[in-house]
Amino acid sequence: MTHTGNGDHDTDGVLVRASSGDVSAEILAYARDRIRAVVDSPGMPALTGEVRIERAAAHRVEQPWRAVAEVRAGHAVVIVHAREATGRELADRLQDRLREGLGRAVGGGTGRRAVAPMWRGGSTAGRS
Repeated sequence: MTHTGNGDHDTDGVLVRASSGDVSAEILAYARDRIRAVVDSPGMPALTGEVRIERAAAHRVEQPWRAVAEVRAGHAVVIVHAREATGRELADRLQDRLREGLGRAVGGGTGRRAVAPMWRGGSTAGRS
């Protein structure tokens, strides 16, 4: 991790920064730790990209915290949006969505069958 001097933090190729609003250093550090957990996951290739976190200035907003992550893994680009009531909830939600999106993009884990159904020319072996 490197610190750029203007509040931005680079977590192994993924920049975590506050884009606007009153985002504390504590929330940025918490979000950076959550993103690092995804980046350092076993089997994850080198990632590059950016995570932008902001907090709405209006106090009447129900979910003032929002984030956008745009992360590249090879040729795959994963874009994740999240909105939450608190900064910690936002970082947790972002971690979950980013892990899920990158898992699908990198691992191909779509949860779909590897064999096409019979009516699409798939194998009938093992079916009665």
